[in-house]
Amino acid sequence: MSIPQTVPAWTDEVLDFAQDLVGQARSIALRWFRRRPPIETKADASPVTVADRGVEEFLRAEIGRRYPDHGLLGEEFGVQAGEAPVVWSIDPIDGTRSFITGNPLWGCLLAVLHEQRPLFGIIDVPCTGERWVGVRGRGSWLNGERCRTRSVSRLEDAILQATSPDLFAGEDARAFERLSAAVHLRRFGGDCYAYALLASGMIDLVAEAGLMPYDYLALAPVIEEAGGVITDWRGRALSPRSDGRVLAAANAGLHRQALEILAAGA
Repeated sequence: MSIPQTVPAWTDEVLDFAQDLVGQARSIALRWFRRRPPIETKADASPVTVADRGVEEFLRAEIGRRYPDHGLLGEEFGVQAGEAPVVWSIDPIDGTRSFITGNPLWGCLLAVLHEQRPLFGIIDVPCTGERWVGVRGRGSWLNGERCRTRSVSRLEDAILQATSPDLFAGEDARAFERLSAAVHLRRFGGDCYAYALLASGMIDLVAEAGLMPYDYLALAPVIEEAGGVITDWRGRALSPRSDGRVLAAANAGLHRQALEILAAGA
């Protein structure tokens, strides 16, 4: 299926290449899953394994070979030509803590930015064989089937998810508790899988803090093209320079209500 020309003409080619890459990367990650690989602690106190590094090394090498003029932004090996017109955002294993504890709900996040704006995003979940793909102007898809967010309109009927309560501190923690008190149900866990569930109409809100660009850039096209909204906590579009506080909602009305609650104590 060709992509409408609201996007660059080369989008089809790059998207096909990206999907092939994440498919190949699955085997690298799964080789180490539940094999108890050695764990190191990075300077920011987050864990990293040979699987994280192996997947990112593979992706960077293949992208560099095919598109040497493209920039790279990765969790494990940093930024290369980050101001290039086309930049790839790579999170080799989003949910390393899940990975090292045997929880299968971790994924590989890959996005391509054109002029600093996400053009498409991929959430690939090796253990379940699921892949969400969102392309600007085309839609959001799970394994070839169209995704759509839920139509819940009231916070009191909404399901809220976050990876962990440990993400929040100070006023952020108080804001998250206010939002939690306003919804029907809150759940924890899932990392990128929570955003995928939102795109597929299973939950209604995801609120998180302390994220890095490679954590959220691939999520934006998947959610927006499914009918949802994803911004920072002030309602601003996400970019590589966002502050790491992310709010995703199934629709604009729900997003607006959640933003008001998050801002209430500011």
